[in-house]
Amino acid sequence: MKRRELLRHLTSHGCELLREGGRHSWWHNPEQNRRSAVPGHSEIPDELAKICKDLGVPKGK
Repeated sequence: MKRRELLRHLTSHGCELLREGGRHSWWHNPEQNRRSAVPGHSEIPDELAKICKDLGVPKGK
């Protein structure tokens, strides 16, 4: 999955960007008070779909 697709998916489910780090972006789901790091790679492997699980949103495409 492309990184921008994942970020669009997270945003559509109410997640917000907390801060940009050197290699990761920290995202927050305010409804469930959960947060997770999203790597800065342009392509996110499907194994990292745990990001959606960490934030409490349904898995992306």
